[in-house]
Order: sequence, then structure tokens, then C-alpha cells
Amino acid sequence: MDKFDIAILNILQENNLTPQRDIGDIVGLSAAAVQRRIKRMRLDGVIRSDASVLNIQNFGNPITLLVEVYLESERIELIDETKKLFIETPEVQQCFYITGESDFFLIIVIPSMHDYEQLTRRIFFGCKNVKSFRTIVVLSNDKQSLKIPLSFC
Repeated sequence: MDKFDIAILNILQENNLTPQRDIGDIVGLSAAAVQRRIKRMRLDGVIRSDASVLNIQNFGNPITLLVEVYLESERIELIDETKKLFIETPEVQQCFYITGESDFFLIIVIPSMHDYEQLTRRIFFGCKNVKSFRTIVVLSNDKQSLKIPLSFC
């Protein structure tokens, strides 16, 4: 990746609907060159997906929860099985396998605490490798971004 790719990625992270001719004008390339670079970055997996970031306030009052998960066993096959369970759960927005006292950190968005209770029965109490979990209720989400700062490249 060169400076043109980084510049293109910064623009796409801000608005992936920016026309390629506009991107080209900004970075100093033709629209065709921008298109080739974007296509290559998609094929190489640099660009994983194109998604719309939704405003959560338009969908009632869902609850965002931060959940620390502590495992019973650190056997790799059990860790992988637990990770797969979390990844396949739609309510889990983000799943981090971490160092420290706990093993996973999850960000969960769910319609109600009743729904969360049902979810805990399924993915925590229903999983033999989950020893315990700690839930933190988010009062306010003041910043939400998927943008990666590319200034370090």
C-alpha cells in the first residue's frame, strides 16, 4: 500500500459512497485508477466490507452492554468453541479475546433486560466453558466509530 491507497481508504472510511471521480480529484488519480485500487484492496481483504452505520436511536431504546467473560478452561479447542458461539450470536456486536483476568470482552446490543436474561441463559449459562461473566450497562455512547486511524502507516 502506498500513499494513494491510504488516502483512498481515509476517504472511504468517512463515506464509502463518495464517487470515485471525486476521490480521484482529491488524491490526484484518475477515476479508473481509483477503481482499480479499490478493487485490488477488496480482493486482498484490506477492505472487508461496505456497510452503513445505523443510528441506534431510530430503533427504540436498545440497551448496550459491555460483558467480561471468564472461562473455566484455557484449552484451545474449548476457547475456539466458545469464540465461535459468541461470533455466531447476532446480539454480540464485537467479540474480543483478551489478556488479563478475563478471557473475552463482548459488546452486546439488545432490546431489553428480559432479552438479555434469555441471552445469558443461552450463551453463558448454556456454555460449559463459561465460569462467570460481569455485565456493565452503557448509560451513554458518546463515540462510535469503525474508522481506523491510518496515520501510523
